[in-house]
Amino acid sequence: MLRVLACATLAVALSFDGHAQQQPPPAFKGASELVRIYATVTDRDGRLVTTLTRDAFEVRDEGKPQPIAQFDSTPQPIRLIEMLDVSGSMEGNLGLLRAASDALFARLRSDDRVKVGTFGAEIRISPEFTKDLTEIRAALPKWIQPDAPTPLWRGIDDAIDAFSDTDDTRRVIIVLTDGKDTGPLTFRERPHSQAEVIEHARNKDVMIYGVAMRSRSRQPSGPGLGPGGLQAMINADLPDPGLARVAEETGGGYIEIRLGENLGPAFAAVADELHTQYLLGYEPPRRDGKVHTVAVKVNQGGLKPRARKNYVAPKE
Repeated sequence: MLRVLACATLAVALSFDGHAQQQPPPAFKGASELVRIYATVTDRDGRLVTTLTRDAFEVRDEGKPQPIAQFDSTPQPIRLIEMLDVSGSMEGNLGLLRAASDALFARLRSDDRVKVGTFGAEIRISPEFTKDLTEIRAALPKWIQPDAPTPLWRGIDDAIDAFSDTDDTRRVIIVLTDGKDTGPLTFRERPHSQAEVIEHARNKDVMIYGVAMRSRSRQPSGPGLGPGGLQAMINADLPDPGLARVAEETGGGYIEIRLGENLGPAFAAVADELHTQYLLGYEPPRRDGKVHTVAVKVNQGGLKPRARKNYVAPKE
């Protein structure tokens, strides 16, 4: 089973068409004028809740309730960038990585578009968003350099920049990694931090999902030396804890895969969740160009909404 940190269990498969017919037509008001919030709602057991109506939600901006001007519970199209860790410690995971990607791609809808990226000795992101599965699979890594580093934050930061500023479709990044950020790739490159990634994602309205796993490198780890050697070796094998915070702040989700578990269900579950989120839109109370906190609440007991924590208001 999957273990979800900082959010609820994602794994559910649902029928979208029947649900969409139960909902009234969404009330749209110029999308570019509204603050858009994509919310995931789960019950006490972590199962997705998909039958709520507009009046079940409350949105607060800087603590003050806001009228919901746009509501839609039907599957929304996404622009998805899959960022795959190809550092040396992932060498033994290449087959799992490719199989999990296929599970993700199989869940995509006809109006979704994908890019594939990798981060290791260098960072690469396919040039165009596409729905062509042959083209998407061709962008998956075919080998992993044994001594490659893990430029986690730089990889995510570059992926955020890979979205078009003119495309208003929902922007999502799913990151698979087994390690901690190792810093700049060269001495000339400036460091990238977790805080910068959160700020960048907020400014570009990007939702980030993290799927983390322990290393399964083909190279055996050496024994720990000294009193803290064993603990240091264990910690070195853990994914970067900052990824869970990035996912939480941007309204995404975080899944940690245990040794022996399959990656495929985790990737498929992310796709299922993305297609069962609620779209809530409201007019920004202030057009001051500043960062505003936002909170989504549900008026039914036992249900937990998850959405981004803040946004940048438009400026007059």
